[in-house]
Amino acid sequence: MTKENLARKIKEKCYLTGSFKLRSGLTSHFYWDKYRFESDPILLRQIVKQMAELLPNEYDRLAGLELGGVPIATVLSQITGKPTLFVRKEAKNYGTCNLAEGGFGPREKLVVVEDVITTAGQVCTSIAQLRDLDFEIEHVVCAIDRQQGGGEKIAQLGCQLSAVFTLDELE
Repeated sequence: MTKENLARKIKEKCYLTGSFKLRSGLTSHFYWDKYRFESDPILLRQIVKQMAELLPNEYDRLAGLELGGVPIATVLSQITGKPTLFVRKEAKNYGTCNLAEGGFGPREKLVVVEDVITTAGQVCTSIAQLRDLDFEIEHVVCAIDRQQGGGEKIAQLGCQLSAVFTLDELE
């Protein structure tokens, strides 16, 4: 499937209009309902195939952020053969009390995986938390960059953001 056809399919399935409060607190007149593409196995696989081309040459694991990054990272792991971590918004307070689930070693190099990035608030928080756990992070990949400052905030952390689609490409 061409990137243009994939963009059209995503817009048909996931683009909603109305008044929506975003995680960042901003209000938007449109919304990309990422769960509509994440729950569609064919569409999700096509997005992930495009995302696989954006990955750096060297890394140890993928890090799927709760909740939307987890299905993407899982399929990306299947395509690339790289293991993945499932990263919570905060460490659980029972059992292993882990922030990152899936088993890992010291100083592993991660690629953070997210679905839609707006201002990158949670992505930046997660990067800081993962770095506190001694992970190396230089790359973030996402399905959609809404181009509302997230890329700049990620760059301030010394990371590169790569998106399958920017908002401009989907409009």
